[in-house]
Parts: sequence; structure tokens; C-alpha cells
Amino acid sequence: MKVVLFCGGMGTRMREFSETIPKPLVHVGHRPIIWHLMRHFAYFGHKDFILCLGYKGEMIQDFFVNYKPHVGEDFRLEHGVPKLRLNVTDVHDWNIDFVDTGLRRNIGERLVAVRHLLQDDEMFLANYSDQLCDIDLDEYIKLAKERGKIASFVSVRPAGSYHTVETEQDGTVRYIGPWGNAELWINGGYMVFRRQIFDYIKPGDELVEAPFQRLIEQRQLFSYHYNGFWKAMDTYKDKLSFDEAYESGRRPWELWV
Repeated sequence: MKVVLFCGGMGTRMREFSETIPKPLVHVGHRPIIWHLMRHFAYFGHKDFILCLGYKGEMIQDFFVNYKPHVGEDFRLEHGVPKLRLNVTDVHDWNIDFVDTGLRRNIGERLVAVRHLLQDDEMFLANYSDQLCDIDLDEYIKLAKERGKIASFVSVRPAGSYHTVETEQDGTVRYIGPWGNAELWINGGYMVFRRQIFDYIKPGDELVEAPFQRLIEQRQLFSYHYNGFWKAMDTYKDKLSFDEAYESGRRPWELWV
């Protein structure tokens, strides 16, 4: 299946980086986070990508056009040419469409902007470009197909140190605790769409607002609860957490290793 990645936002909560590079190019270890995400999809055989570009999109184009497979790898230089290990096989068999979908468009508008590249596809995948997960895509896609809904997405438990609070109507607290222990799920991306999704998006719609509400009314939206590893890079603190995990060797999203 083709994979649509939304990577055109301005990343305002990551200003430590986003003023100079787009958030999808913020590194986790030696590679940008979008590379890790794409490698995850490629591991399951999904190697046809459509990148919805916007803010500093030319930098994302340049990264792949001038891709350096030896970065972060042990290699031998022979007559000035890097000699890579035989199992370093990323990117060379990927197909990537780079589409300028505008500087300030929302996710729904960006998806509609690449509709022409999906007109022959009964189903396709879509995702944001700032989170990593260790989900088994084969299992998830199989279940999404079996459910037969127009749209599906992965829901995950939120991570972090915040606490959820439950109160009576008068404000009396009946529960307080880590929000990971509460019955709370958030949209984790990793979406599977049938091409009928475009019938539910009106001009200017943000994808997960009005279109998803229309799908809910028609009982055409399915969510796959996933309890495994999932983490988004929303803030500089998240970036540091990813760096710590990478350096320590705790990289659950690297299923391809």
C-alpha cells in the first residue's frame, strides 16, 4: 500500500529546531525521525511514499535526493568510495513522491492535495511524521480490512507525568493518578483509509474533526487499541528522551535490526 506522510507543519512546539529545519528532519540518533518512520513501513513492505510537504519542504527533498547511506554505519573507504555492509539496504528501493501541499494547510487539505496520486488505490496508509511505534503493521492492516470501515486509526495510551483527575459535580475528587492508568486513549496516527475517505472531506476540513465526526455518524470509523511502544516528538523534552533511548540501545521501533 502507498503511505501518505504529513510533514508540512511548522512544528511550533519544537522551536529549538523548527526555526532552522522542519520537525520531520529532527534527528533520532544518526537519522531524522521521518527516516525511522519510513523504515518501519518499509520493513513491512510498504515502500511507496507520498510526502505532503510545506514548511521548509525543500530541506526534506534535499535529504533524500542527497541521501548518504554511510552516515551512522561502520564502513570502509575504498578509492574514495564508501564500501557498505551488504545488509545496509534502506532507501534504495523506496519510491517517494514529493508534493508541495502548501505552507499553512491543515491535514485534511494536505490529504486532498495528493488525491490524484491515490486514485487507483482501494486502500492506503497515512501518518503524521513525528512519532515512532513498534506496532506490527501486518496484524493491524489485516484487522482494519476485516472491519471493513472507511477509516481506521491506532489509538494509544498517552505517555508522560501528568495526572488525570475525576471529580463529582461539586468538585469533590474521587480519583487522581497517572493518566496512563486512566481509561484514556489518544490518536496515535497510523491510519488506514479506503478511497471513500475523500467523500467525507469538505473544503477546509481538518481531518480528525468534521470528517471523522461524519464517519462516526455513519459507523465507518474504527480504532485499534495498541498497548505497545509509541512515542511522539512534540517537544524538546521528547527529543531528549528519544536521544537517551537511542544512545542506551533501547530502540523498540527498530524492528528491522
